[in-house]
Amino acid sequence: MESEDAEFNSSKDRSSNMSMCEVPEQSSSLGIEDISRRAQETVEDINHSRTNDQKVMDDFQEKLAEKVTETCRQMKEHMYTVYEENSDEMQVKLQELSKVLESCSKLNRELLEAAQALAFLREGLAMSQRSES
Repeated sequence: MESEDAEFNSSKDRSSNMSMCEVPEQSSSLGIEDISRRAQETVEDINHSRTNDQKVMDDFQEKLAEKVTETCRQMKEHMYTVYEENSDEMQVKLQELSKVLESCSKLNRELLEAAQALAFLREGLAMSQRSES
């Protein structure tokens, strides 16, 4: 009977040891699976976050492009308004310049006529003085 008891106890110890070894393996297996699952979820979260970041940047770029386009349109409008105002001012100044140049030409003609008249008078005076001598 002792040998049966010893065999029984020995068999019991082996099965008990096997169960104890198997449990940690299952536990570590579950732990690895859990870590693997969590790592996969983290990667998916990161990829989702990157996708959202890309959408935010695309939206920002689109809005920025719209804003730049609108600002350029407004600047062009202002530029054309300034061109028009400058053109009007230049037209007025050119008309004034034209009048001044016209007056200068008239005065130049009158000055030439006066110079010719003086030249004739000098010739007449010089001839008269020669004839008196």
